[in-house]
Amino acid sequence: MIRRSIDDGELAFYHCYNPARAGFGELVHVAGARWPIEECFGSGKNEVGLDNYQVRTWDAWHRHITVAMLAHTFLAVAEHQKKKKGGPL
Repeated sequence: MIRRSIDDGELAFYHCYNPARAGFGELVHVAGARWPIEECFGSGKNEVGLDNYQVRTWDAWHRHITVAMLAHTFLAVAEHQKKKKGGPL
């Protein structure tokens, strides 16, 4: 699958492993879901320290990621509610 950027015309190439024979529309949907996910992780790194862990065990890493994602969710919901009320951010 090949995708062309609307902004600059740059091409992105995807090699799709599709043993279940999903339709082309579903493949396009999955490929398009990548950018919101990357933006979410980027804002998590900037706002709640998602990438600032220095742990040695799986349990400690799992706790850190869980708390960071919970904090990120809280901030996203609070921002959404503030926008909904029409107040300044």
